[in-house]
Order: sequence, then C-alpha cells, then structure tokens
Amino acid sequence: MVKTGDIVSLHYKGTLNDGTVFDSSEGRDPLEFEVGSGMVIKGFDDGVMGMAVGEKKSIHIGVNEAYGPSNEQMIFKFDKAGIPGDVPLEVGGTLNMHDGQQAVPVVIREIGDSYVLMDANHPLAGQELNFELEMVAIKDGSNLEVEFDEIN
Repeated sequence: MVKTGDIVSLHYKGTLNDGTVFDSSEGRDPLEFEVGSGMVIKGFDDGVMGMAVGEKKSIHIGVNEAYGPSNEQMIFKFDKAGIPGDVPLEVGGTLNMHDGQQAVPVVIREIGDSYVLMDANHPLAGQELNFELEMVAIKDGSNLEVEFDEIN
C-alpha cells in the first residue's frame, strides 16, 4: 500500500469535467514520483495514498488541491509595440516572456489594436481535474539500497 516517501510508478489519464483529456501517459513510460515530496499537485499525491500494485482508481481533484484558482492579477495587457513583428499572435497561442531570470509561459486571451491581453496563470488554474489511475509499481523509499565502493 502506498505511503508517504514511497516511489510510485503509475499510468494515468487526466480529464476536465467536460471530458476533455489534458494529459495521459498512454504510449509513454509510467509516471514515477516520490509520494509527499511535492513533485506532483497535492490532490494527485493524496489520491495515490493507500493504492496497491495493479489497482485502478478514479479520483476527482478540486481547484484548491490542483493548480488553484485563476488569479486576475496574472492577466494583463501588454503593449503590442513591445512584441517583435515576426512573432505570430493568435488568440489561444502561447508566448514565453522573460522576467530576467526565467521564461514565463503566457496564453494570449485577446488581441486589440494596440495591446495583447495575456494570461500567466497555469493553463489548468481554476479547473477541477479527474484522473484514471493504474498503479504499476511501488518502491519503499525508506529502504533505498546504498552501495559503497572500497577505496584503496
């Protein structure tokens, strides 16, 4: 049974409440992560607790246990003149803005005459998420094997 600290491998399919698939491990290696380490959203972490190898399970994750609510402060107008002319602008398209240290992906929500309305929220912010899970493997994280080489 899965507990905090275990390393789990599982297949999954993630859908929105309207049935739209937003991610899946189908055709790929299973997702592997350490339970309770913050590598996945809290609702996903909590959802695998107690599962056994071979078990299939459906979970529903509320907004606050997923990517949180959409933050209106993360939606802003950007002067169109500040965007190079060779950058394609399309509603629903994604651009990478740089904050001086890292790239921040933004989604174009609206294109006006002199501005572009951009949204820097996570694409799944404000959404409830559903997952179909199938546990493939569980490794006890507290009993990791360590090998020592003799030094001469």
